[in-house]
Amino acid sequence: MSKVLHFYKTYYPDTMGGIEQVIFQLAEGGIAHGIESEVLYLSGRGAARGELVKRHLSHRAKLDLHVASTGFSVSVFKQFAELAKQADIIHYHFPWPFMDLVHFATRVHKPTVVSYHSDIVKQKHLLKLYQPLMNRFLGSVDRIVAAAPNYVDASPVLRRHKDKVCVIPYGLDESSYPQPSVEKLSAWRDRLGPRFFLFVGALRYYKGLNFLLEAAQGCDYPIAILGCGPLEAELRAQAEALGLRNVHFLGWQSDEDKVALLTLCTGVVFPSHLRSEAFGVALVEGAMYGKPMISCEIGTGTTFVNIAGETGLVVPPADARALREAMRMLWDQPLLAAEMGRRARLRFERVFTAKAMLASYSELYKSLLLKSASVTKRLG
Repeated sequence: MSKVLHFYKTYYPDTMGGIEQVIFQLAEGGIAHGIESEVLYLSGRGAARGELVKRHLSHRAKLDLHVASTGFSVSVFKQFAELAKQADIIHYHFPWPFMDLVHFATRVHKPTVVSYHSDIVKQKHLLKLYQPLMNRFLGSVDRIVAAAPNYVDASPVLRRHKDKVCVIPYGLDESSYPQPSVEKLSAWRDRLGPRFFLFVGALRYYKGLNFLLEAAQGCDYPIAILGCGPLEAELRAQAEALGLRNVHFLGWQSDEDKVALLTLCTGVVFPSHLRSEAFGVALVEGAMYGKPMISCEIGTGTTFVNIAGETGLVVPPADARALREAMRMLWDQPLLAAEMGRRARLRFERVFTAKAMLASYSELYKSLLLKSASVTKRLG
């Protein structure tokens, strides 16, 4: 049994985004591969050790402050050093500049993996200051994992470190999702109607939801927005100003509710318009439930998940008119929508299962441990 320590700025149950879902799938699914995972993260709820998340342990360090979307903690240095000494592999989740500082300050000499979830897009001025540390950090780790080949091609950061980059697509375990009850399905059908489009995700600046609201003007089909986030009040105000009656803000719902909505929806609409959206786990969820997808061409994994004209429709970013026409096409052509959904499901089964992701990560971990053992033996 090999021990892996995942380190990220946040985790369940504090937040429930795509990266947290990936870490969860790695931690839970890794058990079958002989991998024991623990997760260390920062939390405004304070410090705690050994909390059980389904079948793996998580550890909280006290979040002291946020600066430019980066969480800081004084106490995490000690906690990370203690937990890392017990681990065989350290698995970092990028981007999080403070993580780089912890990595160098604690001087833990263990095999290291970085899941590269996204370029830094929003904080361009701060990126110039951070770049030397970032490149030193990425240059110091053993392997960097990207989730989509087109993201590697489009990322200047990954191209700089391409000698240690490999691609392992995100994968989901369908059996870890609950089966919604008949009553739950009926309740959502009564609330939203028999057909509707669904967005799932955090309400953040790069999700393009303001363009989705513009696209909803002049349309009579319902659009359900599942999620919370810093832009929620602003988006609700925009919807009210536009006089939208067909947009439903659902907030966060239980996993059973999410599955019910994915089961019932006509299609998944994912209007992210900036490269901060590196993949789109919600798209993979849509494909898992056999739904056609609408996404934007932003040179990231969204177009790796959603193949234009095959599993759904791909439109230019920040284009409300194109989003409206894409929704109209799927709404008016249910046979086309069903066929795209069928192909989306087939692509999920071929590429995006947790089984495939875990097999690849298991092999990567093994190769790093063998390399580390060989170096230790040679030096010894």
